[in-house]
Amino acid sequence: TGIVPTTSTTMTLALGDAMAIALMEHRAFTPEHFRLFHPGGKLGARLLRVRDLMHRDPPLVPETLIMGEVLVEITRRGFGVVGVTDASGRLSGIITDGDLRRHLDGLMTFRAGEVMTKGPRTIPPDALAGEALALMNDRKITCLLVTQNTTEAVGILHVHDCLRAGVA
Repeated sequence: TGIVPTTSTTMTLALGDAMAIALMEHRAFTPEHFRLFHPGGKLGARLLRVRDLMHRDPPLVPETLIMGEVLVEITRRGFGVVGVTDASGRLSGIITDGDLRRHLDGLMTFRAGEVMTKGPRTIPPDALAGEALALMNDRKITCLLVTQNTTEAVGILHVHDCLRAGVA
């Protein structure tokens, strides 16, 4: 209607965008920089790595531990799962609530290695948190053990950690 200077405001906005893009290119600004300098935004959340969100002290028990003590550890740690390690300290399995239900009859007579699910789903610390969330969603699980070299457990990631960080 000619009352509001829409042309000049639109041109100013376009000029500001052009200057921002030119400066980003000049400084070689990457999505990784965006993740570091603007972690609260959607792009920053999409670029978070598993190592940024994981708990660094994963719940682990040896294969030889009796189930009464395994239950104490599951309860104490609050993730609802524990990783199981062999005599060399390598990750060999996981015990979940489903494993507990499957072995309910005589549960306290077993050891962790007899109840565990072998070859648990894991993810490396450098993976994107979005990949971890997709894997948990696809497999209908709530936690992933974080491993280096496939058998060295270095952390645990819960689905709620991803959701709290805005990874979705």
